Amino acid sequence: MTEQGPELEIVHLLRKVTSAFGLRQAEFAARHGMHPTDVRALVCLLDAERAGSGVTAGRLGAELGLNSAGTTSLIDRLERLGHLTRTRDERDRRRVLLRVTPQAVELGWAAFGPAIGSAVALLREFDEGEAAAVRRFLEGFLAAVSGDGGAGAGGRAGTTDGTGSTGRAETPRRAGTAR
Repeated sequence: MTEQGPELEIVHLLRKVTSAFGLRQAEFAARHGMHPTDVRALVCLLDAERAGSGVTAGRLGAELGLNSAGTTSLIDRLERLGHLTRTRDERDRRRVLLRVTPQAVELGWAAFGPAIGSAVALLREFDEGEAAAVRRFLEGFLAAVSGDGGAGAGGRAGTTDGTGSTGRAETPRRAGTAR
C-alpha cells in the first residue's frame, strides 16, 4: 500500500464533502416528496437562470442524462409539487422554458442556505490568490470527473472563455462571485 500524500488527502476530503452534501440533498428530497434527481434538476435550472439562459425539457433531460419519458415524468412531478413552471419563451413562442418557483427557492435556501453562507464566509477570509487556487483546483477536478479531461498544472481544462465557465448550465462561474 502506498503512502497517502497531502494531495490525496485533499482529494479524499473533497469526496467526503461531496458525499455529505449528497446525503443532505437526498434527505431534503425525501422530506419534500422528491427524488434525488428532482433536486439535481432544480439545481440545474437555478444554475441556468444565474447564467441568464433558459432551459427546455430537452436540455434538462440532456443535462441529467434522462430519456424523454423520464424527463417528462420529472417535470410533471416537480410541477405538481409546485417547484417549477412551464412558460412560453417570449422570443420563440414554440419553445417552452422551465423555471424554478419562488416556493422551491425558499425551500432550498431554508435547507442549504446556512451551509452556503458558511462557505461564503470562509471564502471571504481567503486572499485573492488562495481563492484563485481553490477555484482552479475545483474547476480542474470537475473537468476530470466530468470526462472533460484534467487541468494540468495551471491548466484550465474544460473552460471555453478563460473565466472558468465550461458553458454547461450546471457549472457557470464568473470571476469574483460566490455560488
